[in-house]
Amino acid sequence: MKQPELSRRISLLQATAINMTDMVGIGPFIVLSLVATTMHGPGFLYAWVAGAVLSFIDAMVWSELGATFPMAGGSYNFLKEGFGPRTGKLMSFLFVWQTMIQAPLVIASAAIGFAHYVGYILPLGFWGTKAVSGGMVLLIIFMLYRKIETIGRISVFLWMGVLVTMAWIIGGGIAHGQFMEPIRHVNDGLQLNYAFATALGMASVKTVYSYLGYYNVCHLGGEITRPEKNIPRSMLISIAGISVLYLCMNISVASVLPQEQIEQSSFVVSEFIEALMGSTAAKIGTVLILWVAFASVFSATLGYSRIPYAAAKDGAFFSVFARLHPTKNFPHISLLVLGGVAFVFSLLFKIKEVIDAILAMRIMIQFIAQAVGLILLSQRNGRSFFKWHMPLYPVPVILAILIWACIFISTGPHMMLAGLTVTVAGIIVYFIKSRLPIQNN
Repeated sequence: MKQPELSRRISLLQATAINMTDMVGIGPFIVLSLVATTMHGPGFLYAWVAGAVLSFIDAMVWSELGATFPMAGGSYNFLKEGFGPRTGKLMSFLFVWQTMIQAPLVIASAAIGFAHYVGYILPLGFWGTKAVSGGMVLLIIFMLYRKIETIGRISVFLWMGVLVTMAWIIGGGIAHGQFMEPIRHVNDGLQLNYAFATALGMASVKTVYSYLGYYNVCHLGGEITRPEKNIPRSMLISIAGISVLYLCMNISVASVLPQEQIEQSSFVVSEFIEALMGSTAAKIGTVLILWVAFASVFSATLGYSRIPYAAAKDGAFFSVFARLHPTKNFPHISLLVLGGVAFVFSLLFKIKEVIDAILAMRIMIQFIAQAVGLILLSQRNGRSFFKWHMPLYPVPVILAILIWACIFISTGPHMMLAGLTVTVAGIIVYFIKSRLPIQNN
């Protein structure tokens, strides 16, 4: 019996909404204080610029690959095609292997951050916090258990809440009348030396985490209409919009709160709203921040659930993950497994523990490797092979590789070792699997 196929129902608007809701999760609200503490001065804005620049450069790689291979699974297909028949199988397997660990970490990190911010409105205690984070993951799974056209409409609705929240925060700073002050003082005490470069690297680990998600549309490549145009457009529009929103939000907060309070605050945006409009407005603002966090987990879980499905459908992963829901036509087994692991992670970890781990595990196999794969594809097939072409090739690809390598080093030796350990374990499992091949049903 022939398996049903995914349907191309997601438009450019919906794809952009999915990307942006994934990008603007709880991340920017949680890491704002961490970035300010690391940079220790108004120059912390440079870390947000650095995150935007890397995202734009890396999106060029994703755009070429996503437009040329518009299939469910994103990087799984890119790595398989880029590295060729033999090495490509290993690289694509390693990607799925690390996705089964880091994707639940991404989902759990947003859920943990969500529960943390609930604490501004209602002190929860240890077990209350765990109950909220775990309950959020379960609610996300329930909401995603439906047809993709319904998901597209929900994504646009959630996206509108994201834009309203960011507009309120930025508008509050502008109305305060000191909006340009942080920009005027951005270079106060700034010294271009090794210490600054080190601090910028460490801070950029956090800001890059906040930009992640601009490529989510590539994981849904098999469900995007006119993918050769809409995949690149949705990514570049998303990054441009989010970059402006992040910079304006940070400038807005820094124009109202003193640097010391920004660095020490656990609820910096809520305290920013409270300083401008009082405690009631701050609680309303916190509810909107929670909306943003929820929207991000919704979007991220949607994209990640397509990766094990794509690999299993290709015969490279456990065949059970290739099953689509008999009536709603989405990979329900993949969704349930990733959601279940994320639920467990949300009960076990803290937010600071997972941010660096997420990046360290992804950089080598996903970001750097697929950029190398793009170069290999270009050498084998020529530049005319691609459906979308980046400007100034291969400069953006080389820059992406170098910058990602620097970010990887900036995660620190422990996280680098953890990332390498996951990769080595994946290689061992791959060769064991190759002796006992997994067949599709």
